[in-house]
Amino acid sequence: MKRNHVVIGVIVCAVLALLFTLSVQVARLILGEVPAVGTGEGVGYVEVKGPILESEETVKQLNELRKKSNVKAVVLRIESPGGVIGPSQEIYDAVKKLARTKKVVVSMGSVAASGGYHIAIPAAVIYANPGTITGSIGVLMKLSNVEGLLDKVGMKAFTIKSGKFKDAGSPVRELTAEDRALLQGVIDNLHDQFVKAVAEARKLPVEEVRKLADGRVYTGEQAVALKLVDRLGTLEDAVEEAGRLAGIKGEPTLLRPPKKRKFLRELLLEEMAGIFRETVRREGGFSVNYELDPAMGSAGH
Repeated sequence: MKRNHVVIGVIVCAVLALLFTLSVQVARLILGEVPAVGTGEGVGYVEVKGPILESEETVKQLNELRKKSNVKAVVLRIESPGGVIGPSQEIYDAVKKLARTKKVVVSMGSVAASGGYHIAIPAAVIYANPGTITGSIGVLMKLSNVEGLLDKVGMKAFTIKSGKFKDAGSPVRELTAEDRALLQGVIDNLHDQFVKAVAEARKLPVEEVRKLADGRVYTGEQAVALKLVDRLGTLEDAVEEAGRLAGIKGEPTLLRPPKKRKFLRELLLEEMAGIFRETVRREGGFSVNYELDPAMGSAGH
């Protein structure tokens, strides 16, 4: 009888230990790992993955690495088709500021285009794979009109505005010639900002960049030939290059900045915000972005 109790006790302890281990793993997934920058010398490492919809966390990580004396260089890994202009420009500025004091090496994944390319250009060296999709130097504004749909369901939309252009781009009225000219002026100005940033960072004539900046994408191999990217290589090559530029002998240690813990409430709010943004975009919302067209968001064999 006592032996049965012992067996049961062992089983219960094993189950509790297993549940505890699982709960820790679930907590890590929900809260996120928060590794601190190490004390030894090494190369900092930051990732930008997916559409660029916000900049706060990435800018915070870049600034953290900039302040650490033991971080001798930084590798920025980019896997992004682009995104919203404001956050892309803020990350670009943070990379530019970092590059004034430390060597930054970019490693492009399968895609680093539009806003994803914009945030790469302040780097000392940009690596891409031969098949990386990059470039797409351009600005995109998507508008829709749902007047016909509203008429079909018997709905009317009314707008009270303070000026004739306040609802320019509204999905419930037709875009006028004046609206189109106004919005085209905004797009042209934003595009000009992008072109000048590329020309300055890549040390290329503005007019040469302008010829390349019609929104088309390039492979990594093409981008190297056009001087939009420096070298062909993998993430490992980029890390080794950063180590060499920093004067580190041997294989450099990767130092990751602390990441913000995300609680379940924040994750849910972010997911809801993402769904809202996508719904607005698809249903005629007003958005101006650096991004590949969704139909071109991926490439494969």
